[in-house]
Amino acid sequence: MNGVKYLLDTNIILGMYQHSEAVIALMHSKQVGISQCAYSTITRMELLGFVGITDHEERTVKGLLDRMAYLSLTPAIEALTIQFRRQHRVKLPDAIIAATALAHKLELLTLDNKLQAKL
Repeated sequence: MNGVKYLLDTNIILGMYQHSEAVIALMHSKQVGISQCAYSTITRMELLGFVGITDHEERTVKGLLDRMAYLSLTPAIEALTIQFRRQHRVKLPDAIIAATALAHKLELLTLDNKLQAKL
């Protein structure tokens, strides 16, 4: 995971795909390069498990994900997820993503201001 500094929340990756001005501005302001980014197991499930995803969209998303580091669930992330969820009363997917960032000491990039404030 050499050089990885950021964990991208699902909404950031969707924003990249959709060319969201907010996401582009955030990435530009932090001077984020795709090689500095990672994503969590839950983000992969959320993106590729979307009902109605087309073959083209799936290939595009997979191509984007292939350029980043993949961070799978570990016992440490599981423990942090439980602790984070109890403490902050957030949805399980958000807790997993936050715990992944915490476990790997990465900055979480998200458009969810409530989640960002809890880190």
